Amino acid sequence: MKSSLPNIAFALVLLIITLFLVHCQAQNSPKDYVAAHNAARAAVGVGPLAWSTTVAAYAQQYANQRVDCQLVHSSDSTYGENIAEGYGSYGAALSGVEAVKLWISEKSSYDHRSNSCINGECLHYTQVVWRESVRLGCARVVCQNGGAFVTCNYDPPGNYIGELPY
Repeated sequence: MKSSLPNIAFALVLLIITLFLVHCQAQNSPKDYVAAHNAARAAVGVGPLAWSTTVAAYAQQYANQRVDCQLVHSSDSTYGENIAEGYGSYGAALSGVEAVKLWISEKSSYDHRSNSCINGECLHYTQVVWRESVRLGCARVVCQNGGAFVTCNYDPPGNYIGELPY
């Protein structure tokens, strides 16, 4: 009688790999980017963003130029923009949703009363929750150095000096 243990082990390994790949893909889908943004926006009473294929195409085009993983903003965009890079232990494992969570984590540095950043950076966060932005497009590439570059673009852009995001 043949043992079914090797077949079970193979099936288990295949299941784990499949779940890992599905998890990685799911963290970079338009639906996931939108959900992560809209959760932060809802927390401060701002309406939701909608995915824009036009804005996403711009984001992808720019991300493709950043396979060098240089944390450089685009210079000719009419969109608002947040960028992040994964390196070191993050590396290519940095998902789009994790990048959005990094930007949202800047909320603790934003003082709404004075409309200013305290104790650090907050402009990524304020772009995420900018009331006037209604369309979103994001992209992610794996860089030549094994890291990842993530960009999200917002239409219309935000972060105007002297204006409150919400």
